[in-house]
Amino acid sequence: MTREEFEELVAEALDRIPPELTRLMDNVAVFVEDEPPAEDPELLGLYEGTPLTERGEWYAGVLPDRITVYRGPTLRFCETREDVVAETEVTVVHEIAHHFGIDDARLHALGYG
Repeated sequence: MTREEFEELVAEALDRIPPELTRLMDNVAVFVEDEPPAEDPELLGLYEGTPLTERGEWYAGVLPDRITVYRGPTLRFCETREDVVAETEVTVVHEIAHHFGIDDARLHALGYG
């Protein structure tokens, strides 16, 4: 799958997030990278930033939070195009949930682990 096709899958997954939630997202940008950091080669996605639940009066003038979805490990993990579509959606939802302050334990319990 080409980088452009994968980026489109990420965009489509973002489009499926309910508008009620996307309206609440604040100061966050989504990126696609080919590979994760070398120390975690199987990482499918990563949220970096300050979750909405932890922001206070001090939160102003900061760089956007960053959600990164990694193409390489996703393609290696999945066997079919349908698997890639499903896994990409799970990864996008998982990382957006971190933006909302939901931790990994809760996400795993909900099936987004």
